[in-house]
Amino acid sequence: MKSDRQRTYIETIVYGEVGIATLLHFLVDGLCACALYLLAGTFNGWNPIAFFVVYNVLAFLTQPLTGICADKEEVRHWLLLTADALLATGAVLSAILAASFHTSIPVAGLYLTAIVLGLGNSLFHVWGGKETVCSVGNDMPALGCFVSTGALGLAVGIVFCSWTLLFVLLGAICVLTMLYASTSKRNLKATTHEKKASPLPQRFPRGAGGLLLAAVVAFVVIRSLTGEAFSASLTKTDSIILLLGATSMMGKMAGGWLARWGGLVPMMMVAVAGSLLCYLLRESHLALLLLGLFLVNTTMPVTLYLANAVLKHREGLAFGLLAAALIPGFLIALLLK
Repeated sequence: MKSDRQRTYIETIVYGEVGIATLLHFLVDGLCACALYLLAGTFNGWNPIAFFVVYNVLAFLTQPLTGICADKEEVRHWLLLTADALLATGAVLSAILAASFHTSIPVAGLYLTAIVLGLGNSLFHVWGGKETVCSVGNDMPALGCFVSTGALGLAVGIVFCSWTLLFVLLGAICVLTMLYASTSKRNLKATTHEKKASPLPQRFPRGAGGLLLAAVVAFVVIRSLTGEAFSASLTKTDSIILLLGATSMMGKMAGGWLARWGGLVPMMMVAVAGSLLCYLLRESHLALLLLGLFLVNTTMPVTLYLANAVLKHREGLAFGLLAAALIPGFLIALLLK
């Protein structure tokens, strides 16, 4: 039996690791947005839509495969993060080369950067989702905390896009990666993992788990489409981009706590009904649009929680499936513009 002091120390370690993952999410998404927009602005008269589509498809649709690899017992978590830091470094180097020699290798340089960024982002998100669940169990507030900061990172990377910001973000990613690798203590996590008992059944009736997972994936597709619709309803100034990013972040972060406090089903019912009403009235007022975006994002930690409950001990696959489900909604919204 461990003493209260030992348990407090263990919890400090694991929640510290979740904090590192959360901060890294902000940095990684910020770096990706910054690099993409730097290159898109370098090539005058070039249509960057295909460039962004390649990045998003690789960053999200590959996550189920990345998740399956991450779930293998022999794969060490710190190696996943180290590989992501190396890919981020490679992406920055390829971005520098593409920008420096864009008159001779425009297409190759652009797509090389998009590919490396996409693969690195895929690896990071699966690592972070799996790391959070393995650290503190299937805890909705912790899941919401991890997924939240990426939205603000994207906004900051777009608005303050510069080579200086790109180098600062990369340096911070490398420093935090080394900190994580040096302090991560895998043997201490079992005690906190046991504390997070799931209110859902330990084993689902035959077929029920699959139906629940399919429903969650379908819900994520609709949520992605709805979120894009809220975002597209506004003219994108720097202030609006930052406001949208902050609103999305607060919604994701609040969702886990609201579900724990008010109950999973009531919270989802309120979020869905409220976001639908805001969607119908989204042209009326900025506050309604932001409220709708907030409510849509509160459902994110809940869907992750449900996917992890169905796919026990396959946290990487659970996170990857829901990430991949974002792309159909994104592409549909892109076609409807």
